[in-house]
Amino acid sequence: MAESPGNNFDIVILGGGSGGYACALRAAQLGKSVALVEKGKVGGTCLHNGCIPTKALLHAAEVADAARESETFGVKATFDGIDMPQVNAYKDGVISGLYKGLQGLIKAAGITYVAGEGKVTGPKTVTVDGQEYVGENLVLATGSYARTLPGLEIGGRVITSDEALTMSEVPEKVVIIGGSVIGVEFASVWKSFGADVTIIEALPNLVPLEDPILSKQLERAFRKRKIAFKTGTKFTGVEQTDSGVTVSLENGDTIDTDLVLVAVGRGPRSEGFGYEEQGITTDRGWVPTDERLATNVEGVYAVGDLVPGLQLAHRGFAHGIFVAEEIAGLNPQPVIDSGIPRVTYCEPELASVGLTEPQAKEKYGEVETYEYNLAGNGKSQILKTAGIIKLVREKDGPIVGVHMIGSRYGEQVGEASLIVNWEAFPEDVAQFIHAHPTQNEALGEAALALAGKPLHSHA
Repeated sequence: MAESPGNNFDIVILGGGSGGYACALRAAQLGKSVALVEKGKVGGTCLHNGCIPTKALLHAAEVADAARESETFGVKATFDGIDMPQVNAYKDGVISGLYKGLQGLIKAAGITYVAGEGKVTGPKTVTVDGQEYVGENLVLATGSYARTLPGLEIGGRVITSDEALTMSEVPEKVVIIGGSVIGVEFASVWKSFGADVTIIEALPNLVPLEDPILSKQLERAFRKRKIAFKTGTKFTGVEQTDSGVTVSLENGDTIDTDLVLVAVGRGPRSEGFGYEEQGITTDRGWVPTDERLATNVEGVYAVGDLVPGLQLAHRGFAHGIFVAEEIAGLNPQPVIDSGIPRVTYCEPELASVGLTEPQAKEKYGEVETYEYNLAGNGKSQILKTAGIIKLVREKDGPIVGVHMIGSRYGEQVGEASLIVNWEAFPEDVAQFIHAHPTQNEALGEAALALAGKPLHSHA
């Protein structure tokens, strides 16, 4: 770990979320002197307001469903309701443990941690409370915020995911505006907790960025779970009263509800940091970079949600590590969005990596696909989950997309990621033995079928 003279560092990082802290830890490992500036808590959105707390709520929801449905498995249990203060205590305990661990790592790495609001005030200078921190290199990692829509003011009974994570009781009725990842995850949680849920999505399908088969399967599963959704429908306004909220839709319908969750995605947090004043190009708030994450200003990089593309914590980690290694002269491999695994943790879970069938057709022209139904998978039958694994390959070529839906399928995305990123052919995957009975085996079966030798399914 290099010593820094005064307030001069090899790298100054603005923002201590997934991208920022990963960059700081890797750079310190590589012997660089690092200053990490964060106005909130290190760990950022993912740890405090995003991935970790939502997944804790989703696990509590899974436990609630297990209690409710226990008789199916011959277990007599009663479901007496949800104790939100206790759910929140469990969730906050998880966050707290991870947060302490992260603080310990940063301290042990000898990183100069600067608590406070930073602003870029010179070519590679960040000022915090009147104190300047100057870097040979500057890394922008200011992350994202929960977006809203024009005419949809946040406040009262209209909330974003930030407020949804700290609720002290379960609402009776909820309307969720937005049917992408955040929307369907909260719909899943609240339904399991006993709320009446309706999703409004302007595009024709839920999870519109996923392969069409996953959208179709999720919609079927949500109908079965009695989660209402209106797709291809735009909201036109909300009106709050003392007792609730009325949501108006473009088709003239209205819905009366207790609460509206605005889940229309996240926007880049770049305003007020002095980027434009220092000549750093922004585009509608995003900071564009080349494939090596360099901005238009030499020695200034951007990572994570600030950079146009997938908004995922693990993309942020990968960006941060990449930039640290780039600055250290290790010439790392660029991070390609299509090779990054994606998981949506509703029930059932969606997990995918690589190209959807429409994207693959656009890129390669001819493609081959295979859909393996989990009805043929022993472990999925034991867990009583339905779903599909879809493989997309370039005609006579490697597998370029894996798309899965079913309970706990997020845990299977690791092998899918290796398959796509190592450009494996179905025959390559088919020769590996997958343990029986596991859900993982279904991925092997799908590859066997695509290689022309199905075992528990019809080609």
